[in-house]
Amino acid sequence: MDGRIALVTGATGGLAKAVAAGLAKESAAVVIIGRNYARAQEAVQDIRARVPAATLEPLACDVSLQSSVQAAADQVRARYGQLDVLVNAAGVFRKERHVTAEGLELTFATNVMSYFLFSNLLLDPLKKAAASAGSARIVNVASRYGNTRLAFDDLQTAKGRYSYLRSTPPTMLARVLLTQELAERLRGTGVEANAVHPGLVRNTGLLQDVGGPFKWITNRFGKTAEQAADTPLWLATAAETAAVTGKLWAQRKELPTPGMGSDMEARHRLWAECSRLAGWDGVHK
Repeated sequence: MDGRIALVTGATGGLAKAVAAGLAKESAAVVIIGRNYARAQEAVQDIRARVPAATLEPLACDVSLQSSVQAAADQVRARYGQLDVLVNAAGVFRKERHVTAEGLELTFATNVMSYFLFSNLLLDPLKKAAASAGSARIVNVASRYGNTRLAFDDLQTAKGRYSYLRSTPPTMLARVLLTQELAERLRGTGVEANAVHPGLVRNTGLLQDVGGPFKWITNRFGKTAEQAADTPLWLATAAETAAVTGKLWAQRKELPTPGMGSDMEARHRLWAECSRLAGWDGVHK
């Protein structure tokens, strides 16, 4: 990865920071996205303590706000002519429903819209990297989604009683569907898009708000962040994954995408809805 540029969202802790450190260890220059500059800079210092020769740049971005994602993408495009790897790994679990200043439900805005926006807004530098290096990679951290389905009349969990068990699993399915749609739209460009199920990751700030049995089980039985980062790093860097796209992976093995995860109409419908919420015309990218 020497001379390559990578960007990792949510890289101030947990799995995402481990992925960023792994990319830095492979000699990539890594843009560290954090909710504010202080947190991003702290992550840079932590990673550099483990990888002294790391080339890292902190970048502040509140990924729940579309305006902030747009500003961050503008900065990346202005500073770097191309981008070799984009790892979308930011996420939230919230006990109560919150609405952002832009009017979107926080979990959907963070877990779905930020992935959609970063992937689209950074397509030009990704395509340039693919043209010069042979391939560029988008890696979306997602999850097995079980029997979850998207309620297109309530994507932002505004109806009924809110809980993270209702709001979060559909966003994991949405990430898989967006990855598939990206892969289809990018065929022939050299930009590959894959989703990854890292499994439970212990001692992550992701579950700080929800607590309870789920947090206890995760911390008791989950992998370390470094263990969970193995497959995302493999997808981002390995020669054998350079031509792989549109799949969901775990432990370097392809997973099936049953139910709505194989529904092409749902995939198209979600893309159109994300485009609408972004204020685009549905065919922006």
